[in-house]
Amino acid sequence: MTGSAGHLGEALVRVLRTDGYDVTGVDIRPSPHTTMVGSVADRALVRACVAGVDAVLHTATLHKPHVGSHGKHAFVDTNVAGTLALLEEAVAAGVGSFVFTSSTSAFGRALTPSPGEPAAWITEDVVPRPRNIYGVTKIAAEDLCELVHAEDGLPVIVLRTARFFPEGDDNETVRASYADANVKANEYLYRRVDVADVVAAHLLAMERAAKIGFGRYIVSATTPFTPADCAALRADAPAVVRRLFPDYEAEWARRGWRMFPTIGRVYVSARARADLDWVPRYDFRSVLDALAADEDPRSPLALAIGAKGYHDKPTGVYTS
Repeated sequence: MTGSAGHLGEALVRVLRTDGYDVTGVDIRPSPHTTMVGSVADRALVRACVAGVDAVLHTATLHKPHVGSHGKHAFVDTNVAGTLALLEEAVAAGVGSFVFTSSTSAFGRALTPSPGEPAAWITEDVVPRPRNIYGVTKIAAEDLCELVHAEDGLPVIVLRTARFFPEGDDNETVRASYADANVKANEYLYRRVDVADVVAAHLLAMERAAKIGFGRYIVSATTPFTPADCAALRADAPAVVRRLFPDYEAEWARRGWRMFPTIGRVYVSARARADLDWVPRYDFRSVLDALAADEDPRSPLALAIGAKGYHDKPTGVYTS
C-alpha cells in the first residue's frame, strides 16, 4: 500500500486492516498507517516491500496541488519512475494484482468544451489532453501499467478517481462565491465521490484484476444525468437539476445555497459499476436526503480521516 500517510492511503489501510489483511504501508512521511518510510522511486525499498505480497495498491503520487511547489523532474521521478519501479518489482515478486490510482484530472483540456458546445460527457473512451505536468505523468504511468500488463502479464486496474478530498476548491472565484459545503454538494451531480466509495472500488479492483487483466475505470458518484442533458446543463444547469430533483431547490434555499449556473463536464462511472460490480453509496440523492434530515452527508470514513493538506508548509489554497 503506497501513499499510506495520505488521504486515500490512510482510508485504504484502515479498511484493509479492519477486514483482516496484513498491510505494508509505504510513504515518505511517518504515520500510524505507515510501515516503511521512503520513496517509491527507491528501487531497493520497493523490492523489499513487495516481497511476498499478493497485491499492490499504488496511491502514492505528487498531486495537482504540488504543481506550484515541485519541479517537473520531481513529478517524473515519483509518478513515472516510481510507478515503473513498483510494476517491475511486482512482476519479479509474482504479485497477483496491481491497482493504480489515477485521476480524472488526467483528462485535462478534454474536460472543457468550447463556447456554445454542450457539457462534455466524460467516459473512458475520451482521449486525455493533459494541461499540466501532473496530468502528463499520470497518463504516462497509466500507459506503463498497460505496457507491463501486455509484456509481463501483470493484472493491472487503473482507477481514475474524481474529487474526494475535503480541502477547499482551488478556484478563487468559486471559493468566494459559494460556501464550501455548497460546492461539494453540487459536485456530487457530476464530479465528486466519497472516499468510502473510492476505497470500495479499489478493493473490488484488487479482487477482480486477475479476471479482467487490464482496465481503466472512472470512479465518480453515479450521475443522474444522461447525454441528452448535456446541452441544457451548459445553458441552465439549475433547470435540469430542478427537473430531476424537485425537492432540491427548497433545501438549497433553506441553507442560502445556490446551484452552479452551468455545468461543463459530467464524469460517467458506468463501466466501473458494470465491470467491478461497484455500487457507490453516496450521490446527489443521498446528499440531498442527509441535508434535509440535518445530517452530515459524508461517510463515517470521510469524517474519521478529515483534511490532511498537501504540503508541510503553507502553500496555496490546498494546504489545511
